[in-house]
Amino acid sequence: MDLKDQLKNLFPDHTPEPSDENNLEEQGIWMQDDPIICKYEKRKGKPITILEGYTGATEDFKLLAKEIKTTLSVGGSFKDDKIIIQGDYRDKIMQILKKKGFKVKRVGG
Repeated sequence: MDLKDQLKNLFPDHTPEPSDENNLEEQGIWMQDDPIICKYEKRKGKPITILEGYTGATEDFKLLAKEIKTTLSVGGSFKDDKIIIQGDYRDKIMQILKKKGFKVKRVGG
């Protein structure tokens, strides 16, 4: 007997609400005409990938950063309207963004 069955026994009159999935296609992230710039740098000897140039809402860019980090299972951050991903993942990030419909421009190396 799992947790849902136990809760059903305790509260038989309760009807569960539909769950809200954080799906970017449903939320409608704003697509821009200008490309997002994907560049590679080394900071303190460690490689990082930087995404910049998004002109939409900051919240949309933060959601995009979260999805990229979870898809690639890597660390990263969002600072100063830039997504910083730990490691050199330019090719994979560019594929993810192109599937979403963004234009991406590779800079450096």
